[in-house]
Amino acid sequence: MEYTVNKLAQLSGVSGRTLRYYDEIGLLKPARINSSGYRIYGQKEVDLLQQILFYRELEFSLEEIIDIINQPEFNQTEALKSHSAHLKKKRDRLNKLIITVEKTIAAREENLEMTDKQKFEGFKEKLIKDNEQKYGKEIRNTYGDETVDASNAKLKGMSQEDYQAMTNLGEEVFELLERASATGNPASELAQELAAKHKEWLMYSWADYSKEAHAGLAEMYVADERFTAYYDKKVKNGAQFLRDAILIYVGMQ
Repeated sequence: MEYTVNKLAQLSGVSGRTLRYYDEIGLLKPARINSSGYRIYGQKEVDLLQQILFYRELEFSLEEIIDIINQPEFNQTEALKSHSAHLKKKRDRLNKLIITVEKTIAAREENLEMTDKQKFEGFKEKLIKDNEQKYGKEIRNTYGDETVDASNAKLKGMSQEDYQAMTNLGEEVFELLERASATGNPASELAQELAAKHKEWLMYSWADYSKEAHAGLAEMYVADERFTAYYDKKVKNGAQFLRDAILIYVGMQ
């Protein structure tokens, strides 16, 4: 079977505009252009579009997908197996969220009591999932699977009070970062209070603490553009200032 842009759009649910954009950026090129100037897609392109949609469902960026499918060793069968595994994990997380919502509805309608742990199970699962997807590879390479798994387990077992305290402390860290960075001095009393609060925030999810691990994480905030963007979007040059404050706090600068 061969498809024009419009026919492939109807088949896949992807808009014709999106298919043209995928062509422009080199993500999904048509098999050929016919004599009338129409893009024509064959079975190979249909299969590749399916892969692209799987990756999009798993929240990969277009840039990441281009890198993946252009790798010489890219294998569609192995990719499908990987998609299946990831989608099953995503399904399990969604099921837990659905169960949490349904339990909450039942509790409200029937005046039933939910434990604090039940109320927050789904949200903690989502937090762990988001962290794994955004930073999991780098964190695991740096600290090892055992350390990261222990951290995730600690987060899963967190009470409502601790979960809320961690959330509040995270907001306090950003407030302190804004105030401390305005001084321009990472060794200031306010900056060192910031570093101490950051350590306190980490300990809600870290199983153990070491100055070396804290310093290593601080360096990652500057070395990895995703971490940098996370802090810099709220405070200009916030990641670097926080890194410097932490290194002073742990005695490594």
